[in-house]
Amino acid sequence: MHAGGAARLRTVTLAVLTLSLTAAATGCGNDSGGQSGEVKVGIALPTTKQTRWVSDGDNMKALFKKQGYKADVQYAEDSVDEQIKQVEKMIDSGDKLLIIGAVDGFELGDALQKASRAGVKVIAYDRLLLGSSNVDYYASFNNYKVGELQAQYIIDKLGLKKGGNAGPYNIELFAGDANDNNVRGFFAGAMDTLSDFIADGQLQVPSDQKRLSQVTTYKWQAEIANETMTTRLGDFYKSSTVDAVLAPNDGIARGIIDALKKDHYGTAGKPMPIVTGQDAEIDSVNEIIAGDQSMTVYKDTRKLAEVAVKMAQDILSGKRPETNSDNNDSNDNGNKVVPAYLLAPVSVDKSNYKKLLVDSGYIKASDLN
Repeated sequence: MHAGGAARLRTVTLAVLTLSLTAAATGCGNDSGGQSGEVKVGIALPTTKQTRWVSDGDNMKALFKKQGYKADVQYAEDSVDEQIKQVEKMIDSGDKLLIIGAVDGFELGDALQKASRAGVKVIAYDRLLLGSSNVDYYASFNNYKVGELQAQYIIDKLGLKKGGNAGPYNIELFAGDANDNNVRGFFAGAMDTLSDFIADGQLQVPSDQKRLSQVTTYKWQAEIANETMTTRLGDFYKSSTVDAVLAPNDGIARGIIDALKKDHYGTAGKPMPIVTGQDAEIDSVNEIIAGDQSMTVYKDTRKLAEVAVKMAQDILSGKRPETNSDNNDSNDNGNKVVPAYLLAPVSVDKSNYKKLLVDSGYIKASDLN
C-alpha cells in the first residue's frame, strides 16, 4: 500500500474509533433508549416532609432504572446548605446530569456554575432555579393555572358574579415560601381571579393581609400557617366568621383547618369555610371526604417525573427535549427564559376525587376513609 492510502486508512480507522467511543458514551445503539448502569443522574429534592417529593423521587428513580440509568436521589430536608453540598457531591462523583427541585431557587448559583464548568446539564424540577444562566430546562406545571383553579372554586362556591352584589364574604389569603418561585405564579393566578370581587366588596379581607409579601409561609410549614391563622382569628374575627381561605397547598391547608377547628369551626353553628389546597396528598383527600377541606389541585407528579426523565434521556442522547413553553414570563429566572414543559393541573373535590385519584391509581382506595 502506498503512503497516501495508509494515511487515509489511519484517518478512517480513527474516525470509526471516535464514533464508537461517542456512541458508547451517549448510549447510541441501545434500543431501549437508556444507557448502561455506568451513567448516573443526580436528583436533588427539597424534603421528605411533604409526601409528594418522596413520590417524585421514587417515580424518577424507577423510570431511570427501567431505562438503564443509575439515579442518585438525595433530600436536603429544607436545608439550603445541605442541598448545595449534595449537588456539588453529585458533580464531583461524575453524575452526567442533574434534576433539581430546589429548597431555595436563588441559592444554587455557584453550584450551577460548577455544573456548567463540568459539562453537566441541569433540569429545574417543579421549582424554577433563579438568577442563573446555567439552567438548561424546566419541567413543571402551569403554576398560574393552579392559583386560578383555587380562586375560581371559591368564586363558584360562594356564588360570586362580576357586577353582582353577593356577600360580603370574609376571606383570608395565604401563600407558600417567599423563596419558591412557584409561589409568585400561584398567588398571581389566584389574585388576578379574585381581585375584581375584592375591589367591589363582595369579598372582604378583615386582616387586610393582601400582598404576597404579607402572606408567605416560611418553608411551607403547616405549623406556621396554623399560628398565623390562629392569630388572625383572635384579632379579626371576634364578632364575625371566615367564609373562605385561600390555602396554597395541602400541608398549609391542614394547618389552617386545625386552627379553625380549635376555634369551633366545623360545628353546626359555625360551619367550616371553603379551604383550598394543592398536591392531592392522602391526608388532605381524607379531609375533603370528611368535609373539612373543600378542594385540592391535583398535579399528577407521575407525569411530571416522566417528562423530566424523558428530557434527561434526550439531553444525554444529544437531542433537544420537547418543550411547550419557551417564551413564557413564568419561565424567566431573572437571567434567562428557561425552555420548559408545563403540565396542566386539575381541580379536585368530593365530587370527582374517586375518578381522578383512585381510579387512575394515583391513590389507593385502601388509604382513604
